[in-house]
Amino acid sequence: MLSAAGLVTEDQLREGRAHQRNRGVRIGEALLELGHVDENQLARVLAKQQGMPFVDLARGRVPKSTLDRVPADFAVEQGLLPVQEKNGTLVVAVDDPLKRIVADQLSFTLGCEVRCALAAPSAMKLALARYYGASQEEAVARSMGAESSDSDEAPIVRLVTRMFKEALSMRASDIHIEPMSGALRIRYRIDGVLRDVAQHPPHLAAPLVSRVKIMGSMDIAEKRKPQDGRIGLKLDGRDIDVRASILPSNHGETIVMRLLDRSANLIGLRELGFDDDDYAWFKRMMKRPHGILLVTGPTGSGKTTTLYAALSELNRPDVKIITAEDPVEYHLAGINQMQVNAKTGLTFARILKAMLRAAPNIILVGEIRDAETAEVAIQAALTGHMVFSTLHTNDAPSAITRLIDMGVAPFLVSTSIQGVVAQRLVRRLCKECAEEYTPTEEEVRMLGLAPGDVAGRTFRQPKGCRACEGVGYRGRLALFELFELDSDLRDATFRGESVEFLRESARASGKLQPLLVSGARNVLNGITSVNEVLRVTRTVTA
Repeated sequence: MLSAAGLVTEDQLREGRAHQRNRGVRIGEALLELGHVDENQLARVLAKQQGMPFVDLARGRVPKSTLDRVPADFAVEQGLLPVQEKNGTLVVAVDDPLKRIVADQLSFTLGCEVRCALAAPSAMKLALARYYGASQEEAVARSMGAESSDSDEAPIVRLVTRMFKEALSMRASDIHIEPMSGALRIRYRIDGVLRDVAQHPPHLAAPLVSRVKIMGSMDIAEKRKPQDGRIGLKLDGRDIDVRASILPSNHGETIVMRLLDRSANLIGLRELGFDDDDYAWFKRMMKRPHGILLVTGPTGSGKTTTLYAALSELNRPDVKIITAEDPVEYHLAGINQMQVNAKTGLTFARILKAMLRAAPNIILVGEIRDAETAEVAIQAALTGHMVFSTLHTNDAPSAITRLIDMGVAPFLVSTSIQGVVAQRLVRRLCKECAEEYTPTEEEVRMLGLAPGDVAGRTFRQPKGCRACEGVGYRGRLALFELFELDSDLRDATFRGESVEFLRESARASGKLQPLLVSGARNVLNGITSVNEVLRVTRTVTA
């Protein structure tokens, strides 16, 4: 019925069936979790299938006389709402067709005919909170979808739990809880962009922060210093790892929580955004017998995901791989993974020294943070190991000067580094609504293209639809800057040349593919938009 109504495509239906088998849910719930349909669409089709009328509880207002027909505690407990009374028949809204059995009980109790109409679950919870005088805290918890089975828990507990569930269903990577003047703001980072999702009363800030601190084993009495914690959750059968960071501000303590779904499938190198040429270059780099391959970029740019994808391709029974990570984000079968623990002195450098005695072929260092870790990693590369790691720099050539700035000798850097990948994430255009247009000369110029490169070609731009929630984008892909050291660049590194010299020399010799080239290629292929590429490559538009 969803397909016949044009609400889902065959590809989405196929993806929904696979998700349904993995999660053990109904097909409608699977499509809802994947974001292919919204609650109202699903409820309308479900109502038609069950021969029930559909009611949109967000519209209009129920008269008090109708509300009084059903006891408030019964309505809240059963999750139903009387919406209309006409010719002696009472119509009640329910959020599940199976609840129609309650109509018989109500009919017997009230002495009149009772019929059911179907409503969307989230609309039902909002309506119950609005009509049945709950406290502010209880109303917020209910409005975010707190389940009646959790009634033995405090409302703030249900509020936090539901916040995590909602963030996961919306594909959020981060939750930002920010006390403001007169309100508590909740924002989710979805596809790399922050989005406002809720405004709560300010008095909820203190209990909410305390709840997060308890979950993350932090000091609830400490309000003056920043704190970090880890939270392990199991929501709807999925193992979720949360990294929480608390920072004092002028209106109270702000919280940022990074969400990691351990049950999610690892992304392959081709799915990340590598085209044929880039993929061939990266495979050639990572299959070298020794040396260091660095992936650079800011926090949240997908560096670790790229390295995991590389290890997955290299993981064979005849290869020993050991990793040192903080934290261990995904558990990979056949790979020895070690967790950094600064409290016990188990630092990157110490783990790295120990793992060299375990005779590995490939080593992954989660991040090079100091000179000691960098030097041990370089020593490992010079003694016959292939080392993968990440570094925080703005572009690929800067990784060379960053290591030297840390205190590593230039001759060690020049002999050990094989290649550097700098990456950024951009949003993919929504497949359902992206529209074609003819680019302007200014857009072509900003992408570093010549008019002849786009002759007769059209670009695509975001429009917005239900599938992408009106944003115009859904999902992300990576742009890559590829930098390979040849003999001339190694000599320049040994001499201590500047990063500008290294960049220009690499471009002249064809050993550097700039980030903008990768972005322009994806714009020409219709995968992303000009504005997205310019946003992450920091090119200023006129």
